[in-house]
Amino acid sequence: MRILVIGGTWFLGKAIVEGALARGWEVTTFNRGRSGPGIPQVEVVHGDRTVREDVQKLATHGPWDAVIDTSSSELPPRDVLLAADALADRARRWVHISTVSVYEGWPHEPLTEHSALLQCPADAEDSFGYTGESGSPTKYGFQKAGGERAVAEVFGDEAVFLRPGVILGPGEYVGRLPWWLERAKKGGRILAPGPAEQRIQPVDVRDVADFALCQAVGSDRGGFNVTHPDGISFADFLGACLRVTGGEGTPVWTEATVLAQHDVAQWTELPLWRTHAGVWAVDSQRAVNAGLRCRPIVETVRDTWKWWAADGRPVAHPRWADHGIAAEKESRILASL
Repeated sequence: MRILVIGGTWFLGKAIVEGALARGWEVTTFNRGRSGPGIPQVEVVHGDRTVREDVQKLATHGPWDAVIDTSSSELPPRDVLLAADALADRARRWVHISTVSVYEGWPHEPLTEHSALLQCPADAEDSFGYTGESGSPTKYGFQKAGGERAVAEVFGDEAVFLRPGVILGPGEYVGRLPWWLERAKKGGRILAPGPAEQRIQPVDVRDVADFALCQAVGSDRGGFNVTHPDGISFADFLGACLRVTGGEGTPVWTEATVLAQHDVAQWTELPLWRTHAGVWAVDSQRAVNAGLRCRPIVETVRDTWKWWAADGRPVAHPRWADHGIAAEKESRILASL
């Protein structure tokens, strides 16, 4: 098996490359060479996927049995289409890492793969789309939906779209789980978003990588929601953070209305907290039937702490600064309760 990973040097891309090598596959990676070191045993091609000459040069290194695209999150559909067109006769199959944000109903309603998608042309520029007044839909979602359409137009039935919600695990670059781990380690009274029994569905990066590799050799088509089928309660999640870090902390479960009164930003100031009805109601049964296997989330918490405590350092990313409530604001809210 010979695959091309677009990206391939950090977080999900790196996990996919390592998983492919463990299977004995031949791997080519294509990236700009800025986000992380190359991995031994991998053919590395450097270039910019938004430059026609670079993707045409990449095509000369083929053919491949499959392409796994991990690096389209910040790109307009036109650039996804550029790469797909250039590699159309150089690969049999395309596995595209997308997002649940492509759905019209995200995050307001429960979702399945039959839920309606946002509409965006395959050749759209980066100006296409908008973000609604309530924060949904998002311009990002429109752009990602257009990226899916671009791949589908070129690869047809050999196009597969993986739609994760939140991906956690060793190497995380957004900072959601590392922030909770550091907060748990600090201890004391911890501002925690109620209700404590709310279930969340983050998925481990290694499990997403394994499923992507399964799809690279599979015969399935279309979209797959990639969320944890069992999930975990927020209380158990925070309890796991306390256990693995040895933090002597006490969660103070606080109603959403109270947090709103104090202008606590959902999704960022208290990472993973969001009150919309559908945010943690994404059905992944189709993916499970196709081979998705998710480890218990407490294992993701444990392994991420091992990585982080051993001086784990993610690739620098601007989203890191967005996550976590300031200590002064947290103390002020806790004092008012």
